[in-house]
Amino acid sequence: MKTGIHPDNYRLVAFKDMSNDDIFITKSTAETKETINYEGEDYPLVKLEISRTSHPYYTGKSKLVDTAGRIDKFKNKYSKFKK
Repeated sequence: MKTGIHPDNYRLVAFKDMSNDDIFITKSTAETKETINYEGEDYPLVKLEISRTSHPYYTGKSKLVDTAGRIDKFKNKYSKFKK
């Protein structure tokens, strides 16, 4: 890797999927104020609503847990156009 091409805040960051508590570590420049102790190390924490472990495309599940109710609103709005 070339030196001097990454920003100063390029470091290991913990990303946590809040729907299933899955945590993965990767390098990022994401700004965060929270930290988490994971496997004995402290990492900056970025909270996610959905990740590869909970997304229906990757998990094979057809139903998506929608906290904002957008799917239900869509179904109700367009249910009158069903054949």
